[in-house]
Amino acid sequence: MRNPIRDLSPEDRALFRRHMRKPVLTFLALLGLLAVNVALGATVPFAYTWALELAVVTVMVALILLVSMEVLKEPPLVKLFSVLGFFWVAILVGMTLTDYLAR
Repeated sequence: MRNPIRDLSPEDRALFRRHMRKPVLTFLALLGLLAVNVALGATVPFAYTWALELAVVTVMVALILLVSMEVLKEPPLVKLFSVLGFFWVAILVGMTLTDYLAR
């Protein structure tokens, strides 16, 4: 079975590594933040753990928006709708939390 990466020239391999660095580091950062969120959910170190978990989720969403969706390279209108979509999801999560906490 052929290995396509071995067939590349050294310059192409270096280019491949350079292009894959950001997605791999983003993936590892998201996994690390997920581990932090799971650890906070499994233990209750203090009363307002939910606020820290919400901050971790916000950082995760920001990473996805900025790195995976490449919003920084888009025109201003796309940036505007990306931010509006993020706030819309935040409103929906807030309304869900209000429903759960009010019961």
